[in-house]
Amino acid sequence: MKIKKFLIIVSFVSLFVTASYSQTVEQPKLVVGIIIDQMRFDYLYRYKQFFGKDGFNRIMNEGSNFTFAHFNYELTSTGPGHASIYTGTTPFYHGIIGNNFYDRFLRKTIYCVNDPDVKSVGSNDDLGQMSPKRLLSTTITDQLKLATNGRSKVISVSLKDRAAVLPGGHFPNGAFWYDEKTGDFITSTYYMSKLPGWVQEFNNRKLADLYLSQTWNLSLPESDYLINQPDESKYEKDLFDEGKTSFPHSFNKLNEANRYEKIRATPFGNQLVAEFAKAALINEELGKGAETDFLAISFSSTDIIGHEYGTFAYEIMDTYIKLDEQLADLFKELDKQVGKGNYILFLTADHAAMETQAYLRDHNLPTGALNGKKIADSLNTISKRFFGSEGLIENISNKQIFLNRDVLKKNNLDIHAVEQKLVDYMRDTFPEMTSIFTRDYLETQVAARDQINLLLNGYNPSLSGDIAFDLRSGFLTGFMEKGTTHGTTYSYDTHVPLIFYGWHIPAQTINTPVYTTDIAATISNLLNITEPSASIGVPLLNNFK
Repeated sequence: MKIKKFLIIVSFVSLFVTASYSQTVEQPKLVVGIIIDQMRFDYLYRYKQFFGKDGFNRIMNEGSNFTFAHFNYELTSTGPGHASIYTGTTPFYHGIIGNNFYDRFLRKTIYCVNDPDVKSVGSNDDLGQMSPKRLLSTTITDQLKLATNGRSKVISVSLKDRAAVLPGGHFPNGAFWYDEKTGDFITSTYYMSKLPGWVQEFNNRKLADLYLSQTWNLSLPESDYLINQPDESKYEKDLFDEGKTSFPHSFNKLNEANRYEKIRATPFGNQLVAEFAKAALINEELGKGAETDFLAISFSSTDIIGHEYGTFAYEIMDTYIKLDEQLADLFKELDKQVGKGNYILFLTADHAAMETQAYLRDHNLPTGALNGKKIADSLNTISKRFFGSEGLIENISNKQIFLNRDVLKKNNLDIHAVEQKLVDYMRDTFPEMTSIFTRDYLETQVAARDQINLLLNGYNPSLSGDIAFDLRSGFLTGFMEKGTTHGTTYSYDTHVPLIFYGWHIPAQTINTPVYTTDIAATISNLLNITEPSASIGVPLLNNFK
């Protein structure tokens, strides 16, 4: 009798311990990270009335919508944006200081994910020679793999190589991007020696060829698009060689060699990514294992279209209307494959964009340019006058000035004195410049989560120049008559959407200032794992389990 009672007690305790443990290790089956390239925050509300109920509006209404999320550094562009979101830190620590940036050791401009030591997989060209070797911090995807001893699956996909490579981190199960020469998705030998069978099957579907046979038409009645600039606009480029900038658009007049590339500048590019993401979800069985998996998706066509047409064009609005439908379809597939409420999803952007400069000028709004060549010529001239030396300025790029160490040594010049003399000259000569910092000053500081010094947060002590400067709002180093760009510290570039949705995420709208570097810390906190190695963000949501 006593033995029977003892066994009952042991069984009860065992059941209690098992139940308690299962509660403490409760996890979502999948994390889905969605980055929409060049998406301004105001697009969420500018187009809200035209969205359906199952795309953007679904996650806005049912998720945690942070309406005042910003980037906290310069240079706001695709490479640094994706790296900062997934590492939870800024270029000061993660080292991706631009899409392209000058390498003072190699003495040439390099591409942020190019790796000549790897080869393309899935193509015979060099578009697959990419890896994350220049990323100096771990990512949230790395941390998930570390926490599960590699058992979690991580898949990353985008049209752009850098937008697939950087979110995937250092050891994903796969990172795939679009080959603009072939219309296929490819990868590199950094990740694998050959494409998985399902990727080869996807490429064999020849979806790019199917989309190239179609026409880009408006999704809604034209009257709905009148909130934008006229469809035929002098502020837009004739991207498809049609002799016009208005709808409809087709690929018929394009050179055959450019057709696969130009598909990226249409909503069909986003459709390719959405279809590939669904194929990865199903074939990799993401969310079906014992550990949490991660699917990183970046939609790049929004950025490419924005660059060509600007922020208030029929084309950009229609792209978001179609993306809303594409997201709704993706969410439906996630519900089917993983189960509604079983996955965490976050949606944000890697940067935003300014209005077309010519449009601002024509409406008497602050804008202008300080030509990069003018800066270079002026500094070279004054260097000869001040220091009696030519070739002192080695490189000017990304609003950073690199001094030539060899010339300094040859002429017995004190680099600290040269830096300060040039800064004083720049302050007196270029009223378009706002902040101007020397390396001497920047190396006494460290990056911070806030926006006190965005230029510092984007400065990497090992990789950046000897002088860094910023320009007035609305100003660039070249004036744009058509389309738009980004890359500044101002709200039109830094203010982006940030929504968390799904597993244990409450429905709420929060306007407290937050930063995109907080995303990795938030996901880490929800998963009860260590945040990325150089993370400076903070969790934005409680662990609601």
